[in-house]
Amino acid sequence: MSPVLIALFMPFLGTTLGSAFVFFMRRDMPAFLQKVLLGFASGVMVAASVWSLLIPAIGMGEGLTAIVPPAIGLLAGFAFLLLIDYITPHLHANGETEGPKSRLSRTAKLTLAVTIHNFPEGMAVGVAIAGALTADFNMAGAMLYVVVEELVPEYSQGRHSNIGTIGFALGFALMMVLDVVLG
Repeated sequence: MSPVLIALFMPFLGTTLGSAFVFFMRRDMPAFLQKVLLGFASGVMVAASVWSLLIPAIGMGEGLTAIVPPAIGLLAGFAFLLLIDYITPHLHANGETEGPKSRLSRTAKLTLAVTIHNFPEGMAVGVAIAGALTADFNMAGAMLYVVVEELVPEYSQGRHSNIGTIGFALGFALMMVLDVVLG
């Protein structure tokens, strides 16, 4: 199997397996578990951004060329997702509607919210594959935007906020180890 197909299949498999857990949930997820998982996902996304995108991008240049393109890419990723978040009507898990007023159904708004939140992962996979194929680099800070804008505030509210922080540390550590060990 070609390396490109493997690179495409791995995130697909991970997303499919992760979303399959919904079939095992008979009730609402306990807040404690939700905070652990949100923290874990945050840690994985931040570690992937740092270890798999930012550090390799910085390593591709020297002097200002080492830091300027990754910094611009990071800010462009934040700006792009901020714009998408601002112009797209969507619904958050707590029922809060964000974006411009629209006549879209609740289901359509929820679908748009899921799309907005999955978009950065798809961009990261594309950037990683493109970087491996062409040794060129284009950075999107979109994953970090999702972590800062959505995940951290969600797991930091209410009781058990420290469990989200522990989940973050575990997710970051796991992703760091996997990135270093698997290259």
